[in-house]
Formats: sequence, structure tokens, C-alpha cells
Amino acid sequence: MNRTKLALAALTASLLTSAAVAGVEPPFNTEGNVLIADQFNNRVIEIAPDGTIVWQFGRGPNDITAKSPVGVNDALRVGRRTLISGTGVPAGMEPLCPNGCADNRVMLVDEAGKIVWQYGRFGVTGSGPDQLNTPVQATWTDRHTVWITDQANQRAIEVNLHKKIVRQYGTTGVSGSGPNQLNNPNSVEVLDNGRLLIADQNNNRAIEVDQAGNIVATFTIGGTASGVAFASRLSNGDTLITDSNNNRVVEVDSHDNIVWSYATNTQPGSNSNPLPTRAIRLKNNDTVISDQFNHRVIEIDHNKKIVKQYGTLNVAGYSTISARKLLNAPYDAKIIGENRGLTFSSSLHLYPS
Repeated sequence: MNRTKLALAALTASLLTSAAVAGVEPPFNTEGNVLIADQFNNRVIEIAPDGTIVWQFGRGPNDITAKSPVGVNDALRVGRRTLISGTGVPAGMEPLCPNGCADNRVMLVDEAGKIVWQYGRFGVTGSGPDQLNTPVQATWTDRHTVWITDQANQRAIEVNLHKKIVRQYGTTGVSGSGPNQLNNPNSVEVLDNGRLLIADQNNNRAIEVDQAGNIVATFTIGGTASGVAFASRLSNGDTLITDSNNNRVVEVDSHDNIVWSYATNTQPGSNSNPLPTRAIRLKNNDTVISDQFNHRVIEIDHNKKIVKQYGTLNVAGYSTISARKLLNAPYDAKIIGENRGLTFSSSLHLYPS
């Protein structure tokens, strides 16, 4: 690093430290802030470590227009932009549309809340060009493409910025467990070797798929998994699985043996069936868990102690000021600076305007 870069880094650190001392919240896109898909509040928020909301996209609960990501399930920071999965909500979850509301968009949103790229169309359900059916998760790649978990279409698709599908796993509209089949997939991660790690939720498994479409590894937590909502590959080669229907997060080794686990429904006052949806392992070995129907995001250390919590245990709510006590079924949470999709700001000119 040259002297100019060192000086800029020192100045940035000094400014952030001064802001913290003065009680000023860290600005947008600060490392250590938390990005949360606040599902039934129809918004994505970025919060400071104390819970203060520093950025919000979406107008909040009961807004079911294209101005909000309705039933948002996933959010990822890409440079200074945010990749958001507007999933929609099922029947009975939104008072203004008792039969369910479709969103069906994956969006790239800038800091000002402008949608700069989108795949899928608000309120349109389908499987044709530029159409989705319940997109639950999206992953940005270093190829400047987006992998979309298109759940109700029973597929994961890789889409380029010209909105063309360039790769697919899963047969569109076909639910199954055979070759090139999925059953309600819930996430896809691109591994360093180019393989895919797919949370195949209703098949109760996570599968690793090579570039030829062959399943080369299957993880079922020894046959006990039920509702695999998320899976990620850890730096030690293990796989972290969100075993939603069993209300637990489980780390398994390459032989599918349990190495570590944590249940989210054992605390007094907990929802008996909170259905956690995401677990992300941090660099410090803590784990961030989106504990969906406990209406909270928690960070636990490896000794299973809660070291941070946003939202109140088993209490749904909404605030435009702080998420420290009020969330509504958060589906996803990531710590800025900890995840892929953070290093591509130099290529933002590639995004369509």
C-alpha cells in the first residue's frame, strides 16, 4: 500500500473513531453494520451495531406497491448497491391481500433507493423471459451475473445483466429429487471451485452440483434434516446448514457428521417453532442467525452464547428509527464487510442505468 492509500486509510479510521466518540452513527455501507431483510415489514434495512437504522429501502408494513420489496427474503451489499429479493407473501400474512401478494423481482438498488437493474416484474408470476415465481435468494458473482433461487419454478438460474439465463439447475416447473430436479429450493451459493451449493429445502438436503450438473455431494445431517433453508461452505471445508423445521443451525463435516449445532427455540419465551432461515459464519467464528418467527437476529459465539440481538424475542414490530427491539420475521441478515459481493464497486459502470 502506497503512502497516499495509507494516509486515506488512517483518515477514514480517525473519522469513524471520532464519529463513534461523538455519538454519531456509522454512515451507510460501513463495515460492521448489519443488512437485514425485514420480511413482513416489506423493507431492507442497514443498521449500526447499536440497532440504529442508517438506511432503508421499502415503505414498511402494509405497503404492497412496487415501492417496497414485498415479503423480502434476501439482501446482499454489492459495492454500494444492494441486491434484493422481493419474494412476495403467502396467503394470510398480509392484511391488504389476504390471498397472498406476488412481488417476483430481484433488484439492484442504489443508496438513494433507485432500482438500477431488475430481473422479474412486480406482481407478475411466470417462468418465461424476465419472469420469476417466488425468488427467495440472489447471489452476485465475479462474472457480473446473478444466481437467483426461483423457488416456485423449482430452479436456480444464473442471469446476466442483459437479463439472459446463461445457466440453470433444476427443471422449470418440475418438483422432484432426481437428476436436474429440485423441490422448493431456498438458496444457492457459488463455491470457489465453480460448483453450486444448493439448499434443496423440501428434499431435506443441501447438494453440491458440479458444472456439468452432477450431484457430487449431499448433506442431510445424517438423514435428520427437515426444511433446509440455507447452506454455506465454511473456510474449514465444513458446511453450515440452517435446518429450519428442526429450529436449529448445524455444521457438518464432509462426511455429513455433526460438528456443531445450535437450537433457536430453547430460550424461555421463545416461539416453539421459530423456523430460522439463515445462518452466516463470521470471521471471528461467531454465527449470525435470522431467527424468523422469534422476530430477531442474533449473533452467537462458538460457545453458543448470544452476544448481540436485534428485535425482541417472539415480538413482531416496526420502527423507522431502530431495529434494536422491533423486527417482523427477519429472513436474512449479513454483516457488511463479511460476505462476497462487497468488492465489485469498480465495475458499477457495467450496470444498466
